[in-house]
Amino acid sequence: MDATPAPAPGAPDRDPHAAPSGPRATPSGPRATPAHGPRATPANDASPQARATPDPTSATPVAAHATPARDPATPAPAPAPPRATRAPSTVAAPDLRDVSAPGRLAGADEGISGAELGLAARNHGLPLEALRYDTTPPGLHYVLVHYDIPDTTADDWRLTVGGRVRRPLSLDLAALRARPAVTHRVTLECAGNGRARLAPRPISQPWLVEAVGTADWTGVPLAALLAEAGVEEDAVEAVFTGADHGVERGTEQDYRRALPLTVAAHPARDVLVAYAMNGAPLPPQHGHPLRLVVPGWYGMASVKWLRDITVTDTPFTGFQQTVAYRYRQGPDDPGEPVDVVAPRALMIPPGFPDFLSRTRVVRPGPVPLAGRAWSGHGSVVRVELSTDGEETWTDTEVTADPARPWAWAAWRTTWTARPGPYRLTVRATDAAGHTQPLVAPWNRGGFGNNLVQRVDVVCLT
Repeated sequence: MDATPAPAPGAPDRDPHAAPSGPRATPSGPRATPAHGPRATPANDASPQARATPDPTSATPVAAHATPARDPATPAPAPAPPRATRAPSTVAAPDLRDVSAPGRLAGADEGISGAELGLAARNHGLPLEALRYDTTPPGLHYVLVHYDIPDTTADDWRLTVGGRVRRPLSLDLAALRARPAVTHRVTLECAGNGRARLAPRPISQPWLVEAVGTADWTGVPLAALLAEAGVEEDAVEAVFTGADHGVERGTEQDYRRALPLTVAAHPARDVLVAYAMNGAPLPPQHGHPLRLVVPGWYGMASVKWLRDITVTDTPFTGFQQTVAYRYRQGPDDPGEPVDVVAPRALMIPPGFPDFLSRTRVVRPGPVPLAGRAWSGHGSVVRVELSTDGEETWTDTEVTADPARPWAWAAWRTTWTARPGPYRLTVRATDAAGHTQPLVAPWNRGGFGNNLVQRVDVVCLT
């Protein structure tokens, strides 16, 4: 990536009250918009006369609230001043741009904000010791929920397939489960993994390196559904709509992403419409009852709570496609799309940790080291370890299952520890020749930062 100077810290992507960049495109077909009832008027907005009028249905007589008679010997109180009349408000009614801030970069000395901490509490990563599992237990798999987890039920869920197809489909869960099922072991990683290690830091979910997980996903091949629907010859993309709804940078939206048909409709790409994770129904946070799983692509493509697939004859230009998830160096840079996962190796931290710093403690002698490595560009062919500040590197033993090309590989080696402080570093190289960098690849959204992992270790005497 070009070493373009970073924009000034704290600068927003655009004026907070400017219109979002470009029109928001909607796939063909009507968009289901939640109905909004009339706005309830707070009780404090009632007129003074209305507030003073007793409730005629009250069971308590009005006389019970009457002021006791004044003692004639007591001077009469001064009359109350006239009640001020509230002037009509001249403040403009708020809109979504007043509650949804534009993207920005943290200042040079700006710590993690309360908003970022709130995101980190909602969206958890994989505890690195859980890298020991070939498949991640659902409760330990990373989670990123853009808006709210929708209130969904499997009994009345339907998936529609329409747009540029000859035979539109409307399928319930029973119809999907009746079709031939396949299971793929897939490693999913959030596109923002590593964001908190960038400087200046893009303000968003503050991932370190833990936004990853691997699961056995079961469902119906997307290519088979599209073939059944009969994609028209002029179609170019499939747009996927989830049930989660919110606002981002002033744009209200259902979460939507698109895939080119060269990926979506290609049987060898193994894209799934999944209803099970590790042999059980999808948990709520992982898309129950139905989600997309796109092997080899960052997690934003795997739309959860999937309810509609619309095939289009023009590229999708919605927010999550053309505003978010772009590799941009500046606020006016259109950038390049975020798509295929870059190579990464992670180590199961050795020894035992300090509670706060997570510095690892080991004893002298042989220390087994192990972890996982993956890439969307191809299989991982090499994982290297450095124990001397990245002056020298040694190869580790890499084990991959050729029958599961979309899952992480395992690596292991043994390190002979001697008393002193160390920084252990691991890096992966994939079959396409991509190697993890020693310097973080910066971009304004904080995407695709596959900087090498560095683990501080102290060997006691």
